Amino acid sequence: METIGSIIFVCFIAYLSFEKIAPKVKKTIVLFITISCLQQLNAQNSSKIFSAYKLVIPGSALQHNMLPIAAGSFLMGSSSTEKHRNADEGPQRTIAIPAFWMGAFEVSRDEFDVFFNDNNISENSKVDAITRPSPQYIDYSLGMGKEGGYPVNSLSQFAALMYCRWLYDKTGIFYRLPSEAEWEYACRAGSTTAYFFGDDTPDLGKYAWYKNNSDNKFHQAGLKMPNTWGLYDILGNVSEWTLDHYDEKRLVNWDENKNPVFVEYNKARYPKVLRGGGFKDEASELRSASRLKSDPILNRRDPQIPKSKWWLTDGPGIGFRIVRPLKQPGADDVNEFFKQYLGK
Repeated sequence: METIGSIIFVCFIAYLSFEKIAPKVKKTIVLFITISCLQQLNAQNSSKIFSAYKLVIPGSALQHNMLPIAAGSFLMGSSSTEKHRNADEGPQRTIAIPAFWMGAFEVSRDEFDVFFNDNNISENSKVDAITRPSPQYIDYSLGMGKEGGYPVNSLSQFAALMYCRWLYDKTGIFYRLPSEAEWEYACRAGSTTAYFFGDDTPDLGKYAWYKNNSDNKFHQAGLKMPNTWGLYDILGNVSEWTLDHYDEKRLVNWDENKNPVFVEYNKARYPKVLRGGGFKDEASELRSASRLKSDPILNRRDPQIPKSKWWLTDGPGIGFRIVRPLKQPGADDVNEFFKQYLGK
């Protein structure tokens, strides 16, 4: 009740402060302040009880469903007997994961466009900490779908992380990309099989858009069944960026005394780890342990010099999903994180 009272007080003060502004404009401003305050309250309460909540995308009426992923341990990687196993998927390691929230869906084009069109921040700035992307060279959706719940696609890890920084600036809550370990833990949802639903590919079409059923395009979110923990399109549709730099011997060299969420940062743009596979990929690339890596070829047709740090001319099957750690880091740590990954 004390917090609600504070919200009412803030809105009342705001109303008085805008007495010389036209009534309709004043009403809009107060409504925006109210929504922002309620969003903070919602986020704070969800942190206390660790429950699902809706992230209101700042400056819009769009809502992004965030699901709680409880802390636990799991066996990361694939067994030596798993069909289509790659050498970089082992040896298997038991990894402990702290609690976090994860988006029930991949970030949509609608949601990303709120950031992309935010005229309150600079465009493609080299000096500003928060900057929005430069315009797309071509329509990277390639006619597959934009508004109405389609995943944002053809964007770099840098662009995905800048979206997270924008969210932090607008909400005061730290969102980021998942680490490889977090992603696989959430995807498996307690399973130890090749896919979260089992080992057999005939059932894959119930859960994922991939080469055999996608008609060579991505689709609106939520048309397939989710995994056990409620995550939609965690396999297929578009592959998803993680924080990690690709290391073929990642599990061989794993230091189990280190928290797997924050691995050592590598400033090289390529290769970074993608997970989940996309609409063009074979079933084997959608296995829970499958590791994909980015490559400069994803930007081979970009005519810009230097090539865009935001968009991928040949990455139509690449998007991202966000997470929010239960234990929120302090402001200094958050700023250091973004400084490392974004260079500012």
